[in-house]
Amino acid sequence: MSNQKLFNVAVVGATGAVGEQIIRLLDERNFPIKELKLLSSARSAGVKLSFKGQEVTVQEATPESFQGVDIALFSAGGDVTKALAPHAVKAGTICIDNTSAYRMDPETPLVVPEVNVEKINEHKGIIANPNCSTIQMVAALKPLYNRYGISRIIVSTYQAVSGAGAKAINEMLRQSKEVLEGNDAKPDILPVGSLPVKHQIAFNAIPQIDKFLDNGFTNEEMKMILETKKIMGDESIEVTATCVRIPVVYGHSESVYVELKEDFDVEEVKTLLANAPGIVLVDNPAEQQYPLATDAAGKLETFVGRVRRDLSNPKALNMWIVSDNLLKGAAWNAVQIAEYIAIEQ
Repeated sequence: MSNQKLFNVAVVGATGAVGEQIIRLLDERNFPIKELKLLSSARSAGVKLSFKGQEVTVQEATPESFQGVDIALFSAGGDVTKALAPHAVKAGTICIDNTSAYRMDPETPLVVPEVNVEKINEHKGIIANPNCSTIQMVAALKPLYNRYGISRIIVSTYQAVSGAGAKAINEMLRQSKEVLEGNDAKPDILPVGSLPVKHQIAFNAIPQIDKFLDNGFTNEEMKMILETKKIMGDESIEVTATCVRIPVVYGHSESVYVELKEDFDVEEVKTLLANAPGIVLVDNPAEQQYPLATDAAGKLETFVGRVRRDLSNPKALNMWIVSDNLLKGAAWNAVQIAEYIAIEQ
């Protein structure tokens, strides 16, 4: 990315788990930065974070924070985005938002660079990053959609606790210790929902991520359903999802059943996946090689394996998709979008 103009960049939510990963990626990938502004809530203002070997003091995010900022990466919650992004856009900043605030807004592109990078150019100041579990699924399914078409997707997710934040990670670790020492596990955080009822996550699986809606699905499940159609640009795709929280720290896993519109050869499907951008095929059952959350943690790619023709529907495939939910599922996808903007300008 040499011979390029330098950008004034802001990271909103700089002290959060995703914000920290964004800062690390901007550093490691030598993003063309003139000045980096780190923003957070008043509570975290004054904290010092490292960038390029220098200490940068975190400032409180206010409507005035975006003067002179070219690109702002938001990961501080939907309410913060809704409060601040319009001010940033007015100041001429391009906002890349990790929250759900603008994902389904018809005026806002919802982008996974491997799938619909061209949509970035349609932005009106805000570009939305999809939900973590949606990103890895559509990245893996896009090459199949292009070749065969997709009529239906049934996905069950096995999602890491880091998706619910640092407190959820600490709760899982604490509960694990309590159970192993023969004590009762005390749940305080999960599931994150509208009710005060909480469940043990250690040695358990909780079939609820986010709040339940009137249709019996959770908010997380509806995100996957609606976002998939928008990203693929195809409202005819039938999608249903069941999202489950499991006691893994990093890395969402997904069991995906996909019905294709045309006949396929399984080996050709594997070749398409192996050659797809951002996808790593790990599919050697004879050697018990398949994607694992422990292997995907800390990596930027999406891993796909267990690719097989369905036994009841010859036009359907089953596959297993794994990715680091804080990286490709959040920080890396946002930084990829920022890199595209930098190159285009």
